[in-house]
Amino acid sequence: MQREGAVGVCSDRMGIGASASFAVRRALRTYSFHGEEAEGCDASVLLDSTPGNQAEKDAPPNSSLRGFEVIDSAKTRLEQACFGVVSCADVLAFAARDALALVGGNAYQVPAGRRDGNVSVAQETNGNLPPPTASVKQLNQIFGSKGLTQSDMVTLSGAHTIGMSQCSSFSSRLYAYGPNAGQDPSMDPSYVAALTQQCPQGGGGLVPLDPVTPTAFDTNYYAGIVANRGLLSSDQALLGDPTTAAQVVGYTNSPDTFQTDFAAAMVKMGAIGVLTGTSGTIRTNCRVAS
Repeated sequence: MQREGAVGVCSDRMGIGASASFAVRRALRTYSFHGEEAEGCDASVLLDSTPGNQAEKDAPPNSSLRGFEVIDSAKTRLEQACFGVVSCADVLAFAARDALALVGGNAYQVPAGRRDGNVSVAQETNGNLPPPTASVKQLNQIFGSKGLTQSDMVTLSGAHTIGMSQCSSFSSRLYAYGPNAGQDPSMDPSYVAALTQQCPQGGGGLVPLDPVTPTAFDTNYYAGIVANRGLLSSDQALLGDPTTAAQVVGYTNSPDTFQTDFAAAMVKMGAIGVLTGTSGTIRTNCRVAS
């Protein structure tokens, strides 16, 4: 892939950063934790379902993703200014970078030149996206299959410092944990009490992944895990493995290290399964195959 160059100039001119509202801050999670996409980083997660196909964005693991309309807005302006130049995959990568800066993350260079895919199948998210109940072993398998290390996995999990989760993603920890269908004993009791108020048994809704600073990109997500306040089982699992636990604790003690590592991991993940050259296409509407 090329450096931003002309593609980046076009994107910056159209103000992708200026459009990165709270919705696109949540889109950062789309890219960092779910942006591995079943087909690679080809913007397949932006495609809408059709009568004959359920797309990735409508698969259960992606049910809490938001911010698509901001990507649409940026793409519309880009097409008006430079038709057929900037792919949806690059727009998503630029938006994630700008969203990270807006919420307090480190800036980083985004290589450009990705092209878009036209295949998006919900079933292909199985095994490609980490479920909320994943163990460290399962997380390593999923991230490792994309060429990412365990360290990358722990770092990218830090995207959970912003955004929301469906109650259904963790309700078993409140009401149906273990053989006695009780509460997860690894979760701080006061946190359990607060969550049961927000998510009554059988109810829906959204809960911040980081209840302390849900719109700031910081290390409170990791501090929550250390305090047994990881919302998802996959979050709290990071404290149960000695190696991942050491990295979690290290980030709580060195926020600057986390910021540096996260930016590097974003660049690394942004190169997974990329289509370039004559492969793929440039969709004019990110929701529709071309």
